[in-house]
Amino acid sequence: MITKKLANVSSMNNAHNVDARNLYSTADAMITVITLDPGQSLKRHITPVDVAFYVVSGKGVVEIGDEKQEVTADTLVESPKDIMHCWYNESAEPLRFIVVKAPRPTAKTVFIED
Repeated sequence: MITKKLANVSSMNNAHNVDARNLYSTADAMITVITLDPGQSLKRHITPVDVAFYVVSGKGVVEIGDEKQEVTADTLVESPKDIMHCWYNESAEPLRFIVVKAPRPTAKTVFIED
């Protein structure tokens, strides 16, 4: 058995410049926990694999393709591969969500210029 406490995992450098902690990574899947402080957002991007997001705490706006929706804790959001997606924290509280990518991407993420 392998266990990890989120507090003991360092935030990794990332293009979004946000707190992103990689909890699990194999060829089959990748699990990352992202925390967006109030006013922070991810850059609009396209991932080459399917992604599932699970909101742990807070509320935020998720954009997938041409849809935008506010979501709160205990919500799962599915994002198909090769579709632009983004997250925004427009609230006054931190937003924390789990990102599950399956399989782990081997191709690079494509960032969309605004």
